[in-house]
Amino acid sequence: MTDRYTIHSPLEHLQSKYIGTGHVDTKWEWLVNQHRDSYCSYMDHFDLFNYFAVVENESKAQVRFHLMEKMLQPCGPPVDKPDEL
Repeated sequence: MTDRYTIHSPLEHLQSKYIGTGHVDTKWEWLVNQHRDSYCSYMDHFDLFNYFAVVENESKAQVRFHLMEKMLQPCGPPVDKPDEL
């Protein structure tokens, strides 16, 4: 009888019940999305994009390439998940 109530912790229960509640990797995923959104915004705003090109003394194509390259893994590789038993 008690096993039924102790199978899931309250957090695990919320995560299974509501999509988007979050989990261990939520912070990393949030940071990755923030960085990718920022890079897309930089490329979309023409004046800001030109400013980056002038400041870095690079061509606009080179700046665009670097920003798109950073979008692959903006915060480094994903966090290793421990093996579940």
